[in-house]
Amino acid sequence: IAANDVARPVGSVTYTAMLTRSGGVRCDLTIVRSDENHFIVMTGGSTGAYDLAWIKANLSLSHARQRFDVQVKDVTEDLCCIGLWGPRSREILSAITAEDVSNSALPYLSVRNVRVDDISVLAVRISYVGETGWELYCPSEHGFRFWDIVWSAGREVGAVVAGTTAQDTLRLEKGYRLWGADIHTEYNPIQAGLGFAVDMDKGDFMGREALVKIMSEGVQHHLRCMTLDDPSRVVTGKEPIWMEGEVRGYVTSAGYGHSIGRGIALGYLPATGSGPGSEVEIEYFGEKLPATIQAIPLFDPTNSRLRG
Repeated sequence: IAANDVARPVGSVTYTAMLTRSGGVRCDLTIVRSDENHFIVMTGGSTGAYDLAWIKANLSLSHARQRFDVQVKDVTEDLCCIGLWGPRSREILSAITAEDVSNSALPYLSVRNVRVDDISVLAVRISYVGETGWELYCPSEHGFRFWDIVWSAGREVGAVVAGTTAQDTLRLEKGYRLWGADIHTEYNPIQAGLGFAVDMDKGDFMGREALVKIMSEGVQHHLRCMTLDDPSRVVTGKEPIWMEGEVRGYVTSAGYGHSIGRGIALGYLPATGSGPGSEVEIEYFGEKLPATIQAIPLFDPTNSRLRG
């Protein structure tokens, strides 16, 4: 039921889509292979129950179920998670553990257990904000103490506590998709630019047959990134997008990019005529705001900060 190949070495982190039979994106997940026969599936807090229900409902139909005795356990209440991200995140993590967390020891899309005081912490090298960092998981009974340790070390180097709105503007600058807005069952991963989250050579998986047809016929619309020409303007999402005097799409998500100094909008537009540099207008409460289609990502296009 995973579209990407998760049969990777122990300690690997895989981002994958799970698809409907028609090829739509039912959910997107991060899957850690923690040992030979044990995987940890990580997803957004608001979609956990939704994704778990989908996995359980379709497990009996998967090849894995036919070959192995696969069991699924929800460990959400057993763990707490702190997202530690930013240019000095490695400095903070190094201050609270004696383990080697250098890029060579713990590269991007890898995982390892580290000790913080007497707490066992699963350090997952992944980031939804486009900066070096980790999702740090520990047993929930140690959550308050673990937070205090991380926060104490963070304050020494100027760390701040940031919420989901800050996270949202950072992920927009990287062009990271949000399930339920930029991706859902009405869009397939080819349209959404998530072909890297699908491995057509892994063998059969739910939605593969539909994707073969989609790829052979081509897609008519692609997810595009736009920036508002006026840096003082911003839109919020669901606004119509005008091209050549007609409404050709709508904004799926939007916000202000503080690193680039202007408003950002994502939305699906016709594949033809909507390449980088193309001009569009986004209608905001009756006013058409000029915008320009940009290549993704807007920030750190080589991912040097993310992988460094």
